[in-house]
Amino acid sequence: MEGGFLTAFLLTLFAGLSTGVGSIIGFVADRNKKSILSLGLGFSAGVMIYVSFMELMFHSMHVLEDIVPDKTAALIRMAAFFGGIILAAFIDMIIPDHSNPHDCGQEYPSGLEDCKDKKVTDKIAASRLARMGAFTAVAIAVHNFPEGFAVFASALKEPALGVSIAIAIAIHNIPEGIAVSIPVYYASGSRKKAFAYSFLSGLAEPLGAVAGYLVLRPFLNDFVFAIVFGAVAGIMIYISFDELLPAARRYGKSHTVITGLVLGMLVMAFGLDFIGHSH
Repeated sequence: MEGGFLTAFLLTLFAGLSTGVGSIIGFVADRNKKSILSLGLGFSAGVMIYVSFMELMFHSMHVLEDIVPDKTAALIRMAAFFGGIILAAFIDMIIPDHSNPHDCGQEYPSGLEDCKDKKVTDKIAASRLARMGAFTAVAIAVHNFPEGFAVFASALKEPALGVSIAIAIAIHNIPEGIAVSIPVYYASGSRKKAFAYSFLSGLAEPLGAVAGYLVLRPFLNDFVFAIVFGAVAGIMIYISFDELLPAARRYGKSHTVITGLVLGMLVMAFGLDFIGHSH
């Protein structure tokens, strides 16, 4: 049992810390090339949108329909999804914003050319990006927590299945690491800070595994996980449409944004359909 516990934990740690690989990829970007930031933010939005609708919502629907009648399952799933959006909006409201982005009439930096003080413009831009990175890290950590327990439980029961699931999750944790690190790196210029944010968001996965196994296991069931996944999908959709895509559009041309968006979806489609479901 101890050997199985260690193997399951190491697989979960591997999957979670692959967010660090994503943050390293973000470091190669030239901070002076806004098109790279635009592409990266579009890519991150593509990842979140695809995962939300094709993995999280699908999983929530599949599990709920096995437990409750179809119409009830649909209502619960809708409540979880839109509840996640409302929660994300609430978090967005209460997170302190050190600079008011509306001071110069626009929310994002490219619309701030009319500001008289360029230092104020740069400060607003950096504040918005840093806040976006922190907000994304929180959402990904929430996503990774129950996911970590799922990987751990699978690996503990059947190691081969655990390996397959861990690899699939590691693949979609890499672009999630990019989603966290790019805004923080562009805002602060600090590789250490960007890596720390993505690293900590990935640590939620093994933490979720241990907490689930030692404390939460008696209270967690498929029904609860289905609700959690629905809510996390809502959180990720909110971030994509309220934060990532508007910022990406204002930092680059429309074709740059849609290219990043489609590439993000393509990476996730490959990871989920050809690797994640291979078991």
